[in-house]
Amino acid sequence: MSKEHTKENKLLSINLNENINLLKKQLSKSSDITFRKLHIGNQSGYLIFVNGLIDTNGIQVHALQQLMEYEGSSLSPEQIEEKIISISEISLVSTIEESIGNILDGNAIFLVEYLNKAFVLDAKSFETRSISEPETESSIRGPREGFNENLGTSLSLLRRKIRSKNLKVLNKKIGEETQTNVAIAYMEGIVNDDLVIEVEKRLDDINIDGILESGYIEELIEDNPSSPFPQIQTTERPDTVAANLLEGRVSIHVDGTPFALIVPVTFWQMLQASEDYYERFYISTFLRWIRLIFLFIALFLPALYIALTTFHHEMLPTNLIYSFAAAREAIPFPALVEALIMEISFEALREAGVRLPKTIGQAVSILGALVIGTAAVEAGIVSAPMVIVVSMTGIASFTIPRFTMAITIRLLRFPLMILASIFGLFGIVVGFVIISIHLMKLRSFGIPYLTPVSPLSVGELKDVFIRMPWWSMRNRPQHVVGGNLRREENNLAPEAKK
Repeated sequence: MSKEHTKENKLLSINLNENINLLKKQLSKSSDITFRKLHIGNQSGYLIFVNGLIDTNGIQVHALQQLMEYEGSSLSPEQIEEKIISISEISLVSTIEESIGNILDGNAIFLVEYLNKAFVLDAKSFETRSISEPETESSIRGPREGFNENLGTSLSLLRRKIRSKNLKVLNKKIGEETQTNVAIAYMEGIVNDDLVIEVEKRLDDINIDGILESGYIEELIEDNPSSPFPQIQTTERPDTVAANLLEGRVSIHVDGTPFALIVPVTFWQMLQASEDYYERFYISTFLRWIRLIFLFIALFLPALYIALTTFHHEMLPTNLIYSFAAAREAIPFPALVEALIMEISFEALREAGVRLPKTIGQAVSILGALVIGTAAVEAGIVSAPMVIVVSMTGIASFTIPRFTMAITIRLLRFPLMILASIFGLFGIVVGFVIISIHLMKLRSFGIPYLTPVSPLSVGELKDVFIRMPWWSMRNRPQHVVGGNLRREENNLAPEAKK
């Protein structure tokens, strides 16, 4: 252990100057850190804080002014806590390391002569983004509020949804240099205790210099980091987190990002939107089937087009064959190259639309696709049917509610296109089998990824391909819940109550 690290762990001394010298040495070359010297009665003291991270008016009114007006002969910790400083939250620390940690965390530290303790004054106050509707998870019906970058605000939004003493929050700091605040939320009595222990263990095993976004943690704690499929759900919506906690899952919140992580997750969960549970059940069921159908279109349509036009002409109607042949007559490239040109161009336009300012990004992506597609057909680089196929594929990928799953499907269609160009429909079948085997082997915090379809649990299929009405879904998912299985009492169907 280095000398510097030893000093950081040193206990505070009753000698005020010694403590201040140690703190100034550790926090040297930091012009934003203020050391404010005070005289309190016959004793000296220091108030230390980071400019911009604390409420200076609150410190002035509830600490500085009261300390400087004190006229007693000596100070004790009890007097400071109970009679002088009126800030709501005060705690004591006894080491240099704890003092530095609290200063950098946005608290003010008060040191006084002849006391070997430091007072931590919770007066955090810094600019944050206001609560707004999540842009990545917009919905027609449902709450319009989303998490923001402030961990305290995000947890308060969660508390507003679940006003229960069983909602528990555990705090951790991760990142050697960033010391990022991370919170684990779960419902006691519903969650499986082993899941909470496993989440804590994986977070404790993280050894990295900094955590700047929840994506760092996601990649470091998932079961199979090499898989293209997301094994952790990300969301900006407090209602989505609350619903998952009530089903026995665990959420991880990271200071500095609005995206919370939910574990464990299944494949089917990634195809569900929050408003599925706010609309009537038959509407939600219809929308789920639309998503499933277009999931297969997004994954297989370009590969099917390549296979049919290259190897399996006999499977198409005669008129359609003539139409495709006429459209491709002047095209100098094989179907695979044609598809790759259009798919990569489409992905580039989509990425450009995201990166450009919002006022012009959407217009550029739409107009760019129209102009490039039309020009490419007129120039004889690609055929009109291929433009239609790529457009349908792009639209289909937008129906997938979770961005992480949508981009996985977008990536997987490229190897399927290559397999189709070499082996035809047989290559597509081989690709589908490989993807299916991978999905069946995949785990999310020990839970099979295709649960409850594989392994099959008939009772839990009420919320997979269809969404049964609330009065029929009386139990929580058995594969994840560890405590109270019952979601509701034996409510009768509406028509049975008449």
